Amino acid sequence: MPKTKTNSGTKKRFKLTGTGKIKRKHAYKSHILTKKTKKQKRNLTHFGLVSKVDEPRVKALLGI
Repeated sequence: MPKTKTNSGTKKRFKLTGTGKIKRKHAYKSHILTKKTKKQKRNLTHFGLVSKVDEPRVKALLGI
């Protein structure tokens, strides 16, 4: 049985925490920032967690 390959795009976008959860960045922080408020941009800076429903899919792409 061959090894499963890690998806290159996925390994750049997600990181594992110490407890096994998956960290992700928020969307809408890359361009067209002039019309967004300071508060909105500041809140998008923080990391989020992948939802429980999507965790198996992301873990499969990461080869975990």
